[in-house]
Amino acid sequence: MNESRELADFAQHVAERAGERIRALRAAKTIEESLKDGGRELVTSADLASNELIEKAVSRHTPEAQYFSEEGDGGPIDWNEPVWVVDPIDGTVNYAYGHAHVGIALAYVVKGEVQVGVIHAPFQGETFVAVRGAGATLNGIALETRPTVPLTYALVSTGFPHDHAGMSGILERVGRVLRRCRDLRRLASPALDISWVAAGRLDAAYETLRPWDVAAAALVAREAGVQRGHYGEPRSGLPPEVCGDDVVFARAGLFEELLAVLRQPTR
Repeated sequence: MNESRELADFAQHVAERAGERIRALRAAKTIEESLKDGGRELVTSADLASNELIEKAVSRHTPEAQYFSEEGDGGPIDWNEPVWVVDPIDGTVNYAYGHAHVGIALAYVVKGEVQVGVIHAPFQGETFVAVRGAGATLNGIALETRPTVPLTYALVSTGFPHDHAGMSGILERVGRVLRRCRDLRRLASPALDISWVAAGRLDAAYETLRPWDVAAAALVAREAGVQRGHYGEPRSGLPPEVCGDDVVFARAGLFEELLAVLRQPTR
C-alpha cells in the first residue's frame, strides 16, 4: 500500500506538471493541429508535448514499467508486467476549441489490475486520485458512495466514435436511453465523465472507449462505489480492467436498469 500511495503522489505530480504545460501552450496560442487514424482524429502539438513530458518522467521513476499511451508508438504490451496507461490529453477537441472539460489520465497497472489512477483537469483545477483498496479523492477530499436514482431521474453521459461509419445503432441506443432518462450529456472527455460519475455530477456514463480513456477513471469509480460492466461483448482481448469495449458505469440499482436498456437489440 505504501508503494501504491507513493506512485499515486508521483502520478499526481506528473499529471499536474503536464497540465501546466498544456495550459501554457494554449495561452500562448502556439498549438499546431493535424489528423491521425486515417484523417478522422485530431491531434495537437500539445498532446505530443504532454506525452513527452509524462513519458520521460515515468521512465525515470519506474524504468521497469512499459508505457502505453494514446500518443505512443503502438508497440506490443505484456500485461503480465507493470504498465503505465496514459492519455496525455483526454478531450483533444475540447482542448483545441478552448473548452475546460479536458483531462490528463495516468494509470499504473500490474498484471492487468489497476493499482493507481490519477485524472487531472487543468482548466478546472481538479485532480481525482485513486489507490486500489484505499479509496478515491477529489482535491484530497474522499469521494463517498452516493444514493442512486432510477433511470427516469438520471443524468447520463455518452460519446461518439471518431469514425462515423456504423452510427445508426449508436444513435438508436442514444434515442432509447434519452427517452427514459432525465437528460443526456456529451462532454467529450470520457476519463473525466467517469470520474464525474464517481463524484455524483453524473449518474451514469456509457461508451466504447480505449484503455487510456478508462483505466485510471475506472479505478476512481470503483473506489467510490460505482459499478462497471459491458452492454456488448468485449472484443479487444485486453485485461478486463483496461478494456473499454461498450463499457457502462453507474451506481447499484441504476446500473442494472440502464444496462437492460443498453442491451436491447439495435436494428
